Amino acid sequence: MAGTLPPLELPPTRWERLLAPWTRFVQHEASSGALLLSATALALAWANSPWGESYARLWETKVRLGVGEVEMALSLHHLVNDGLMAIFFFLVGLEIKRELLVGELASPRRAALPIAAALGGMLVPAAIYVLFNPSGPERRGWGVPMATDIAFSLGILALVGRGGPPSLRIFLAALAIVDDLGAVLVIAIFYAGKLDMTALAMAAGAFGLLLLANRLGARHPAVYAVLALALWAAVFGSGVHATVAGVLAALAVPARTRVDTDEVLHRGRALLDAFDAAGEEGPNVVTNRGQQAALEGLERLTEAALTPLQRMERALHT
Repeated sequence: MAGTLPPLELPPTRWERLLAPWTRFVQHEASSGALLLSATALALAWANSPWGESYARLWETKVRLGVGEVEMALSLHHLVNDGLMAIFFFLVGLEIKRELLVGELASPRRAALPIAAALGGMLVPAAIYVLFNPSGPERRGWGVPMATDIAFSLGILALVGRGGPPSLRIFLAALAIVDDLGAVLVIAIFYAGKLDMTALAMAAGAFGLLLLANRLGARHPAVYAVLALALWAAVFGSGVHATVAGVLAALAVPARTRVDTDEVLHRGRALLDAFDAAGEEGPNVVTNRGQQAALEGLERLTEAALTPLQRMERALHT
């Protein structure tokens, strides 16, 4: 049985040594949870302090994004709520798609429990809310208690780190993801307000192009990034919560490899042999055409063996 290869360790550059403390903090599993809770505590203290009005004004600061004559003005609140959260939901969508295809949710029996728990976590709070608010304008807020804040759920899981049982962490993560996706659908259906049908049609077209790109075999992340941005702009303009665009874009990202394990082994060994044989042309890889060709072949083979879903998920995690 083959052993696990040790990670490739290279002498750090000066730049890497300069960033080493920050890199260690970011790569630590609990750092994201600690940062989230610290920022929350700071925001609560600021909002409830004598300077609370400045906190509210900060989130109304306008940010303008534009190219040429086309311009979009967003407050910081909307930039985070509709922009950054759409990226977050895109990442969550990639993770849930992976889990549904090859992970802990691939089996219907395994997926049933967190899905049932998530449905209970949405329906029971909504029922309790309606019980205490049976009439009047307050009743319309029944969807508010349905959502589990996925950022806090995953942040607390990150704080626990590897100390908790892996099965518990997977269950809670799946529950939070399904619950929050359900809440997004509730927002889209019941709280969207007046919808712009033209923008919705454009969103449907952008989503159709994403699915077509997947069907035609497009694998470059830039293709999906451009179409996902168009989808986000259309969803945002339609009146539907923009995080829906993140989930839809994730569903369209290809999750299949172009080569199987046997082909990777066969071609990889052939390319490594070619790299070794070309060493007689010269000791420097930069000037050795044979070794350069072998390395480029290995790079293409690696890209074919990794799915676009894996590459995008890894890029967003780093």
